[in-house]
Amino acid sequence: MSSANRGRFVVFEGGEGVGKSTQARMLAAALEQRGAEVIATREPGGTPGAEAIRALLLAPPQALETGGWPAEAEALLFAAARADHVARLIRPALARGAWVVCDRFVDSSRAYQGGAGGLGDDAILALHAFGSGGLRPDRVILLEVGEARLAARLAARDGTVSDAIGGRSIAYHRKVAAAFAALAEHDPAGFARIDGSADAETVHAHVMQALADLVPAPIA
Repeated sequence: MSSANRGRFVVFEGGEGVGKSTQARMLAAALEQRGAEVIATREPGGTPGAEAIRALLLAPPQALETGGWPAEAEALLFAAARADHVARLIRPALARGAWVVCDRFVDSSRAYQGGAGGLGDDAILALHAFGSGGLRPDRVILLEVGEARLAARLAARDGTVSDAIGGRSIAYHRKVAAAFAALAEHDPAGFARIDGSADAETVHAHVMQALADLVPAPIA
């Protein structure tokens, strides 16, 4: 597709409870106010096929008996959901000039399954190259929140109920946070690291600053 006509692809990343969904909604609304066509989506999910895989990932069959999916199977399921999402929703939207704002993408697989899950970055990137053609966002917004504040947020949000991935140990989630930080450090042009501990409006203002070179001017 011509780069002049291609839309923009922005992804919100980070651990559990950092505010990705809220900030994705706020960015989508701001872009729509500027006259852009916006597709707001999420991973895993975004298409009927990917949403079906999402249900398998977040509530694995016989999870109590089996302990959930093996790491390799989990990575393959995420990659399959992403391949459908990219082929059926993301690439067509970008081709017609729309903005795509996504809550998680391949860097979540790199941090969760590749980093905390021990599969390694090369394995996740190989799956992404095969399944989704190696598609990268124009910008990744990495939201980061301190552990104590994050624990309070998650308790308020989830109580004692969490999904198969969000409910993993604090040690696992520390590894996820460290993996995200390492990814951002190795690609400072592709990532914008933002402190997500402030109120939503303040964080949104920082997001807009981080995207200033991409976001269209407000409609007069």
